[in-house]
Formats: sequence, C-alpha cells, structure tokens
Amino acid sequence: MAQEKLFFQSEAAELLKMMIHSVYSNKEIFLRELISNASDALDKRRIEVLSNSEEYGEYEPGIRILRDREKRTLTIEDNGIGMSRDEIVEYIGTIARSGTKEFLATAGKGDSSGKNDSLSTQEMLIGQFGVGFYSAFMVAERVELISRRLGATEAWRFESAGEGSYVVEEATRPECGTSVKLWLRAAGEDEKDYVDEWTLRDIVRKYSDFIAYPIVMNCSKWKDKVETVEDEVINSQKAIWSRPEAEVTEDEYREFYRHLSHDWQEPLTRIAINAEGSVNFKGLLFVPSQAPFDMFTNDRSGGVSLYIRRVFIMNDCKDLIPEYLRFIRGVIDSEDLPLNISREILQEDPRVRVIRRSTLRKVFSSLRKMLEGERETYEKFWTAFGRVFKEGVVQDREHAQTILELSLFRSTAMQLVENAEKGSGWTTPDEYIKRMKPDQEGIYYLVGRDASALKDSPKLEAFAEKGYEVLLLTDPVDEVVMAQTPEYGEKKFLNVGSAEVQATGEEERKEAEKKLETLQGAFEPLKKKIMAFFPEILSDARLSVRMKSSPACLVGAENAMSLQMEQLMHAMGHEIPVVKRVLELNPEHPVVRRLMSLAEANDERTEDFISVLYDQALILDGGTLTDPGRFARGLSRIMSMALEENPKKE
Repeated sequence: MAQEKLFFQSEAAELLKMMIHSVYSNKEIFLRELISNASDALDKRRIEVLSNSEEYGEYEPGIRILRDREKRTLTIEDNGIGMSRDEIVEYIGTIARSGTKEFLATAGKGDSSGKNDSLSTQEMLIGQFGVGFYSAFMVAERVELISRRLGATEAWRFESAGEGSYVVEEATRPECGTSVKLWLRAAGEDEKDYVDEWTLRDIVRKYSDFIAYPIVMNCSKWKDKVETVEDEVINSQKAIWSRPEAEVTEDEYREFYRHLSHDWQEPLTRIAINAEGSVNFKGLLFVPSQAPFDMFTNDRSGGVSLYIRRVFIMNDCKDLIPEYLRFIRGVIDSEDLPLNISREILQEDPRVRVIRRSTLRKVFSSLRKMLEGERETYEKFWTAFGRVFKEGVVQDREHAQTILELSLFRSTAMQLVENAEKGSGWTTPDEYIKRMKPDQEGIYYLVGRDASALKDSPKLEAFAEKGYEVLLLTDPVDEVVMAQTPEYGEKKFLNVGSAEVQATGEEERKEAEKKLETLQGAFEPLKKKIMAFFPEILSDARLSVRMKSSPACLVGAENAMSLQMEQLMHAMGHEIPVVKRVLELNPEHPVVRRLMSLAEANDERTEDFISVLYDQALILDGGTLTDPGRFARGLSRIMSMALEENPKKE
C-alpha cells in the first residue's frame, strides 16, 4: 500500500506544539508514559488471550528498551495487543476524549513558564487524556511507530516530526505488538542524556519499577576492559500493594497512582486493604483530588482493576465497587479467584461479593476518618465527588443511611462563602440534628439551583423567624435522594417548598387558620381572577402565613416534582405532564391587601398586577418566564400607573 500523508486533529496539533516548543521541568516522564502505554497493551493482549487461548497460544509478555548511542536512537517495544492502521489513526492522529478543548484552553492561560501553581499544565495534560505517546516529542526530533495487531498478518508504520502531519504505510513486524523509535535531540549542557544506561535505569526505577511485566534493556557489561552488551531486567516487578506500607515510599505510591490514573495531580488520599479470612485479598485504592472533565459524560474508564495472585485480569471491574464510587482508582488482588475467571462468572461468584462488601466497608471507614479528623480535606473531596457519591442513596439502599451520614449539605445556618470566618459552609445531618430546636418537627430542606438564591427564598421567612435551620439542596440528585429516603435515623426530611410543610406548631397553625378564615370573603374575588388568569398553571391560590416580608411565593403539593427537576427533565428531552403549583399570598403585605381591594372593585388593572406578581414569584423560585413579553408589558403598565399617580413635583 502506498504511503499516506495525514494531518493531526486540531487539538492534537496544538498539543504537539506545546510539547515541542514549551519549556518543561521534567522531560524524563516521556519514558514513563511510553512504558505505561506498553504495559496497557500487554494487559489488553492478556485479556484477549484469556478468552481465546487456543487461537493465540502461549507467549512471554515483556517490554524492551533498545538504545543506540552512535545513532542517538531509543526504542521502546512490546509484544502486546498492537494496533491496526485505523487504530493508529484514531488513537494517535486524534484526541477524542471529552473535555480536551476546555483543558487546552485552560492550559493556554498559564504563564510564560508553562506553570500552573507548582505543576506544569502541559505535564498534567500528558496524562489527563491518555495521550502519553505525544510526550515522546519533548525529546525526539522524529518518532517512528511500527505496530501489528493481534491476529493480523500485516503491520503498519507511523512516522512524524511533530509538525502537524504524519505518514502511515504498510510495514513488516515478526509478531504482534508495537515498537516506538525515537531519534533523540542532542542533549544540552545541563540536560540528561536519554541513551545513557544509568539515566534510563534511574528513570525506570523512579517511575516504572512496579510494572508487572519485565522491562529488559541492552546493558553494557565489562570484563577484562572489554565491553559487551547483554539484556538485563531493570525493574523489580514487585506489586506495590503486596508490600508493607512502611516499605513503600510516598514517591512510589505517587508514581503508581499516576500509572493507574494518568492524573498528574496528587491523590487526595489512599486506602490500603489487607483482608484475611474466608476470602483473602489485598488492595490499594486512591481518591483523586479533583473530578475529571468527563466524569458525567464518559462511560466509566479506569476504575478498579482486578488482579489474581498479582496477575492482571481486567481493568474497570464493575463488580468490585459500586457505580457511585466510580471516581476511585486502584487495584484489588485476590488470592482465591481462578485465573481464568470471566466477567460473567464474576457476577455469580460469592467470593466477589465478599470482596465488594469488605472493600466498601473500608472505603466508608476511610471517608469517615477523613470527615472526623481532616475536615478541610473531606470538604475538598465532597466538592469534587459529593454529587456522585450521593447517587448511592438511591442505588444502594442497604447503605443509604451510611452515605447520608457521610454527606455534606449547605444550610441557612452556615456561611455560604468558602473559608468564611464562621466556617466553610457545609454541615452533616448529625451536626444539623444537634442544632435543631426542641419543637422542630424534622429536618427541613429546600431544593433549588443556587444556595445563595435559596437562602433569600420567601418560603424560608417564617422558618427563619422561628430560628429553624433549613438545608439548601442544589444538586439534581438531591430531590431524588429525598424522595427515596424520607427520614434520617428517627428524623423526617420535610420539604419547606411543599404546601403541607409549615413553620408553625399545632396551636399556632389553628390560630393562623382562624385568622385566614376571616379574610376568605375579601380574598375570594382576587382568587377567582388569579385562577381564571392561570387555569393551566396553578392548582390553587390561597392566603398563607408562610411569608413575613414577601407578597407571594409558589409551592408544590406533597411529593410533587420541584420546578428545578421539571426543568431538568424537559432539558433531557423527557415528556412530562404539567405540574400545577399553588400560589400563596401574604395577607399582611400591602401589595396583596391593595390587590384584594382592586379585585373586589373589579378594577381592570387587577390582571396586570396579578401577572407581574406571579412572574415575580416564579423568578424567586428559580423558574424561567414562559412569556417574557407578557411580563415586560405588565411591568411597563404598572410603571406608567405609578408615574401618573405620583407625578414629579416641580
């Protein structure tokens, strides 16, 4: 097949430009990335061979480093799964991961040194989207890749100088796998020489010593002043999770996390597991310090890998950890499971269920310890992953109360500004309960899109006057959580946005009802006009003592879908019936009193005031005006009336 000249996708071209022309503080990571890619390819071949052992036969997996000091070339090769022509174009010619453009835009805002805080933004990008291959261009003026896909007879050659284009043509390779050959740039006076044996040894020991496959390098041996070249395994291949914690350095843990996650940020915490009993297994899990760009758009990638007696079996084993902990990265290594286990067998194996339960208990225990002893760190965790973690209340009913116990919420009693003098703005349900008033009926909450806006909601005025704290729930999952979990411990969750939930006690409620009854006759004309004006939107209009300073608010029936959830369902393309709400009016407010008089007199201006009053309540509830033109016209007429009645005095 003739040679093809192709061009990198725009984001890939921009990344290459960064690699070649930016100043890097740590160029040596290119070798770590290429070895990591080779290890991944060997993992993938192992999975393929496990399910088709008769077809592919036996092989000795390994990674090989070849160096040529005279030609200044360095080659990293493996006998992994390899790539086809289309895979080379897809994986190397493009960057298809969601969020790449946004990250590149962020990286472009760094200073001239390419730094972002203590970490180079470009270095973060290398691993963030699994594009470690590009790091080769930091040290190479030209890169050649030859790859042959497992099961294929033909191989393919890729070559590029990193200038926006590359060539692809058919090639030969005796076995499946990939070879990446780098023509290295000349080493500067203060730079490392990447064909030097001891430089390469140090880099492998630093970043890749724990790789499960042997890394072999052609090393110099001297005998009687005569140099010979012999192959030598230069990594220990020790499973880091099987070693005592005291024997593993923080740098080793850090590099292992980067190997697993391709994340250049420090992990927030790590969780070591050593379970002995009916099922024996070890594990090492990490909680990242920040959520990836594509946490809600990418179908779980990474996750927790399964090993059996230190042999890699599969990546992202969903049976080991629940969906709501999908942000955790790490490994579980079982001593008891068979090596030929499949995903289907995993689902039925009782030993896997034991591993899952034990792992979950350890994760909960570690999070509780962080919450109680490292509150600031826990709040960072919650800011990044709380929205995902709360999904467990719905998905995992067995542990719903534990998940709520570990949950953080904004509330009216807390400062909403991070790091404010009175606190960081978060509270747990247990902390809330300790602050509850003796006469409080339950845990009050209000659902909306923004905590600051919720704190000023008219629905909270009576609760604030009583000194009742209200949780401010702003995540889309919160409403589902509350619907699925009506109580925490012995305390009921009560939605103050519901028409049935009031801040008054039984005696006060009876007194308020008597007072409102005396006003019903005067209110009836206004109610009729309101219901006639909004027959498709409102289920009722009524007087209420819920408000103290606002004229009106919108509330829902018990267990009714909130306005925010309704909008979210529409945005997702779901067809749902119209949810009618109740317009409550404050009889003590002068606007409402005046409206009652106008309605009783059948004043033609009443509808303008009703229209604007409803839209005002809708906006305060976080809703979107369905007819902005009507609102603008009504407001203009009201302004005209006010100006005519109160002309400017000369």
